[in-house]
Amino acid sequence: MGYDKSIIGSILVPILILLVSTNYIMPCEAHLSTTFYDDTCPNALETIRSSVSATVSSNRRMAALIIRLLFHDCFVQGCDASLLLDGSASEKNAAANNGVIGFEAIDDAKAAVESVCPGVVSCADILAVAARDASVQVGGPSWTVRLGRRDSLAPASATLANTNLPRGTNNLSQLIDSFDRQGLSVRDMVALSGSHTIGQARCVTFRARIYDNTSNIDAAFASNLRSNCPQTAPNGNNNLEPLDLRTPNKFDNHYFKNLVQSKGLLTSDQVLFNGDSTDSIVTEYVDNPSLFDCDFGAAMVRMSEIDVVTGTSGTIRTLCRNAN
Repeated sequence: MGYDKSIIGSILVPILILLVSTNYIMPCEAHLSTTFYDDTCPNALETIRSSVSATVSSNRRMAALIIRLLFHDCFVQGCDASLLLDGSASEKNAAANNGVIGFEAIDDAKAAVESVCPGVVSCADILAVAARDASVQVGGPSWTVRLGRRDSLAPASATLANTNLPRGTNNLSQLIDSFDRQGLSVRDMVALSGSHTIGQARCVTFRARIYDNTSNIDAAFASNLRSNCPQTAPNGNNNLEPLDLRTPNKFDNHYFKNLVQSKGLLTSDQVLFNGDSTDSIVTEYVDNPSLFDCDFGAAMVRMSEIDVVTGTSGTIRTLCRNAN
C-alpha cells in the first residue's frame, strides 16, 4: 500500500516543531535521587549511619543537635551546608545561631565518608542523612532521603540568618510566616516543632516566659524552672533544661502532651496550643503518635530539599568547615 508524501509531511512537521519547542523550554535540570551514590560511593549511607550511631550512643543529646543543624542550615540560603563553614563572616556567628553546636558530629561523619570515597559525597547530603539517622537512634521515625545536594561556596550572611530563622520568643503568626517563606505548611511547622521532644534549651531562651505572670504556663512547672534559671541576666544564661521534661532523650509525642498541660518550655512551643488555629493539630498528635511520626518524616523530607544546590553548581567540600 502506498503513502501520500504530502500527508506524511503534514504529520511530521508539527511533531518536529513540538520536539524542538519542548527541548527549548525544558532545559536539563539536575534532580535529587535515592540512588545518587549507588555507583560512586555505594557504602556512603552505611558509613554515615555508623558514624551517627557512635556519636549518639556516646551522647544522646547529639541527636537533637544534629537535627537542629539541618533545620538551621536549610532555613538560611537552602540546604547547602553553608552553616557548617567557619570564619569571621560565617552565619554561625549570627545571633540567631547563638548556642547552635554539634558541628563535630558532621565533621566525623564526613571524615568517615572521605576515607571510603574521597571527594564524592557532599556535606549537605551528609547532614540530611545524619538528621534522619539521628532520629532513628533515639526511637524516632525514619524517612527516605533523596541525594545529590552540593555544598555552598560561601556561608550565608548573618543578616539573612537573623531574618529567616524563627526564634523561641516568636508568636504563632511569626512562626507561620517564617515557615511559609520556606514553602512549608502550618502542619509542617507543628510537626517539625515536635523535634523538641528531644534536646535542651538555655535559660536565656525561656527566662522571660517563666517569670511572666501573664504567660500560659503551669505554675509548678515555672517555679521548678526558676531554680535553674535566675531572673537577673546574665546569671545562669547558659544553664540547660530539657525541652521535654518527661522523656528528654526519647523521640515520642510527649512534647505535645506537655503543651496541652501548659508545660511548653519556649514561648514558641506553647503558642502551638494556646487557643488558636494549631490547637487541633497538637491534639491530633497527642491522640495519634503514629500520625505525628508520619507527618514529621514527611516534613523533614520537604525541609531537607529547600533550595538545594545540584548539578554543576556549588562544590563538594573536602572539609565541611572549610571552603575548598
